[in-house]
Amino acid sequence: MTPRWSNRRRDKQEQRVHEVETQATFLLPGGYRAPDGELHREVELAPLSGREEERLAHCEPSTGGATLTMLLTSCVRRLGAVSPVSSDIVRRLLIADRHYLLLKLREATFGDRVQATVQCPWEECRKKVDIDFSLHDIPVRASEDKGPLYTRELSPAAAFSGERGEQYREVTFRLPTSEDQEVISHVVEDNEAQALALLLARCIRRLGPLHDPGPEVIHRLSPLARMEIERHLEEAAPQVDLTLAAYCPECEREFAVPFDLREFFLAECKTSCDLLYREVHYLAYHYHWSEQEIMTLPREKRRKYIAVLAEELRRVSHAV
Repeated sequence: MTPRWSNRRRDKQEQRVHEVETQATFLLPGGYRAPDGELHREVELAPLSGREEERLAHCEPSTGGATLTMLLTSCVRRLGAVSPVSSDIVRRLLIADRHYLLLKLREATFGDRVQATVQCPWEECRKKVDIDFSLHDIPVRASEDKGPLYTRELSPAAAFSGERGEQYREVTFRLPTSEDQEVISHVVEDNEAQALALLLARCIRRLGPLHDPGPEVIHRLSPLARMEIERHLEEAAPQVDLTLAAYCPECEREFAVPFDLREFFLAECKTSCDLLYREVHYLAYHYHWSEQEIMTLPREKRRKYIAVLAEELRRVSHAV
């Protein structure tokens, strides 16, 4: 007969679990600029709880962005001097900062190792290739100039022509945020040029003497001007490089793999959901905890309790 612990025995077992610091503290590669102008970079991030893992596992792909915003809002305990951190602040984070938060959240929840299978892109091969890497190997570049506004000069060939033929080359912009990314997401798959124009209309603060020029002016920019402004945006922004180098042992060629961190994270949560429910059942059966209590625990803490419980069960069975 499998023993089930009383509350007193459960409390004793709970004391044997060494407390660990579950919140990670780190600096964002960019940072959040508050309305008062202060830059906040230091983040305290907690891992996903079981309940949050479950939400990710059951969310639809079309709502993945909104769900992740909600989860980051829940898991980011502090951003500089700002606490609590609202969903509006999470949406106003720079794109690279959001990627970095997801990277750290995945590491806090599942660890730093990533194992996946991709397909070799060469037509004559198309074999499955296993990749294995650490999240620590992903290049992260912090921005040197924290802005929030940046002024650059276009080349003479890319200059913007005014109504009277004036040539304007100076452009002032802010960096794109996660909110900008959400706004253009419904356009980018169908029309990348239109998505870029929409993004520039949101980010450009001044073009020559024109302040907040808006979509009509942006559509008058030449393709070269748009390309140069896009390059200036990329150069000024912090970067989390999610393009990985892979090698196919079948055809012995290297290729680049775009790593969609959000989709991979969602897929991991879906895959591990059955195991989550088994862990809940195991702990509830032996400790008499409620589902609500167990689902508030992060993955690492659940595993520690399970390991202690398994050790105790072995000790009891050997003593019989």
